[in-house]
Order: sequence, then structure tokens, then C-alpha cells
Amino acid sequence: MTLPNPITPSLWHDCDSLYMEHQTLCLQLQDDHQLNVNLLLLALWLDKHHYSLPEPQWQTLQQATLAWEQKLLLPYRQLRRQSKTMLETDEYQQMLKLELVLERKSQAMILKALQSMLVKIGVNTNNANLSHYLALFDLDSRDFPSLQTSLHNNKKP
Repeated sequence: MTLPNPITPSLWHDCDSLYMEHQTLCLQLQDDHQLNVNLLLLALWLDKHHYSLPEPQWQTLQQATLAWEQKLLLPYRQLRRQSKTMLETDEYQQMLKLELVLERKSQAMILKALQSMLVKIGVNTNNANLSHYLALFDLDSRDFPSLQTSLHNNKKP
């Protein structure tokens, strides 16, 4: 069944929990393969809640955030990391807080792009969203069993 998009900003609260569960792997994928962690978490969330986005829409979402990330978020993240040893703890924490503000802006951009997409509801995704997103980076979801395991252990009732 396909209905207008049921996704709301509250999904990011759930994604925060997913991030805490997979923080190390998310950051590794971000650093090693330039994945957008927000899109990775969105894919996990969609699979967990039995929503499906067709493969071409994942490319659209990736493109919707790419310019923003390249112009602002990624250079800022690099600056923050390079500054870590030169800043006091409080100063570094302020930089982290600003980066989180930029991440929330990225999340808002993703939600805006999602508003125009049709989401299939109530389908057995079999990690299709995760697979589609990782495939954009020539990665196979089967290489990340911890992500798949968390989806199977935490299915929405």
C-alpha cells in the first residue's frame, strides 16, 4: 500500500536511540565511506517500522544533503577535529554543540525532501532501505550484521 508520507520530525528522537546503539559503526562509516549518518539512521528507522522507499529515492535524498554537507558541515567537522588538541574542554564542547545544530539542519533538509516522496507502508522491507542506502557507497548490508540484528530485535509491534 502506498500513502502520502507518514513521517514526522519525531522520528529523529528514535534515530537518536539507534545512533547511541551504533555510534562507533556510524562514525566509522561516515569517516571511511562518507555516509550521511542521518540517512543511515533513517534507513534503519524505516526498516524497523516497515516503511519502504524505492532505491532511486535514496539517491535523491543523498543528493539533497550533499551540497549542504560539502559546503558547511564537513569543513566545520574537520575544523572541530583539528582544533581538539588546541582548545579547552569547554571550547571544544561548544564546537560539538554547534555541529549538532548543523546536523539538526541536515535532518530538517531530509524531512523536507521526504515530504514529496511516497512511502510504502506495512511492507516487509527485509532491510531494503539499509541495503539501498549502503549500495550508494558500494557497500553490502550483509557486511554489517550488527545493524541488521538490531532491526530484528527491535521490530515495532
